[in-house]
Amino acid sequence: MAKKNASPDTRGLTQLGRQVNAPSRALETFPNRSQGRDTVVSLRTDEFTCLCPMTGQPDFARVCVQYVPGKKIVESKSLKLYFWSFRNEGVFHERVTNIILDDLVKALAPKWCRVTGDFSVRGGIGIKVVAEHNPKNAPRADLLV
Repeated sequence: MAKKNASPDTRGLTQLGRQVNAPSRALETFPNRSQGRDTVVSLRTDEFTCLCPMTGQPDFARVCVQYVPGKKIVESKSLKLYFWSFRNEGVFHERVTNIILDDLVKALAPKWCRVTGDFSVRGGIGIKVVAEHNPKNAPRADLLV
């Protein structure tokens, strides 16, 4: 519910300031007012969870999203609710990391985007998945940094 005197940047944002929160796959955006400059935006959570599709056990991860915006920037509360929507979903680490990247690319049309899912050790193995959207196909030597 947008405020009556909302700025042009916040109009249409339905989740920002809302008291009742629930998981949502809706990624809300606002205009990038600095399109003339390439700015790297980094968002990170240590609280990402999903379920192992085989055992149903919880998987925990640090997820980091980095992107260079085009015309849009993701609203962080909507990203938090988006991450929450995976909490009860059975999905492999590689797949969920790529789903997040695909959804962000669809919502933002960024100049560049990377999603890193660094999944906690379970059964003696930790898994780090890096998925990248690079429309200009520039080589990325730092992919696993």
